[in-house]
This record gives sequence, C-alpha cells and structure tokens, in this order.
Amino acid sequence: MTATIGTSVSHRRYVAHSHAHYGGNLVDGAYVLGLFGDVATELCIVSDGDEGLFASYDDVQFLGPVYGGDVVEVSAEITRVGSRSRAVRFEARVVCRAQPDRGPSAAAVCDPPLVVTTATGTVVVPAS
Repeated sequence: MTATIGTSVSHRRYVAHSHAHYGGNLVDGAYVLGLFGDVATELCIVSDGDEGLFASYDDVQFLGPVYGGDVVEVSAEITRVGSRSRAVRFEARVVCRAQPDRGPSAAAVCDPPLVVTTATGTVVVPAS
C-alpha cells in the first residue's frame, strides 16, 4: 500500500443525549476529537494497512456547538505524505440536529451541514 495525498475517510455518528455534559444539552469538544481519532485510524488502515498512531494536533478550531441528538459526520484527508508521517486535515459537520422545541424526538436535516470543528494533525505509521 502507498499512502496518497487526497485519500479520505468519513464516518457518521448519532450523538446520544448521554454524551451531553453541560447545560443546554451541550456536548464537550473532546467528543469530536475522539471521533477524529477514530476516522484517523481508518484512514491509516486504508492508506498504509496499519492503524498507525496519532502523534499530534497542529491546530484545532471549535466553530460551533454539538448537542445531544445531533448526527455528526467527521472526515479525515491526507494532505502530506512523509516516509512514516502523514499530515491530516479533519472536519466535523452536524448533518442533522435535534429540534426539542418541536417535540421530544423531532429533528431536521441541516442543509447545508454545519461545520462545527476543524483540525490538522499528524499520524505516524510503521516503516514499510
């Protein structure tokens, strides 16, 4: 396998209300960082045949809230390939949002999706 710039992976996840830690049903930012770790793992498997290890974040921007009841899509894309390192760009988008004001199980599709978190980071894989 050869890692290639532009290789990408996406995951979608329903955010259970039990993940809300703050008033107003707000989910902490660490939840999305955990999702970034999951999508980075699959990206390393797809690109290098190994789960790899997350080495560092270079930048993280929390741009909007994530609430219990949201559906979040996270993506990871390789932007640079080194001998063992891979620079990765991450984005988290809310694609569906709960609407408790309309009813306890009401929700709506976000069109367009709401970008809530972006990041860049580095993963490392074993030498080939």
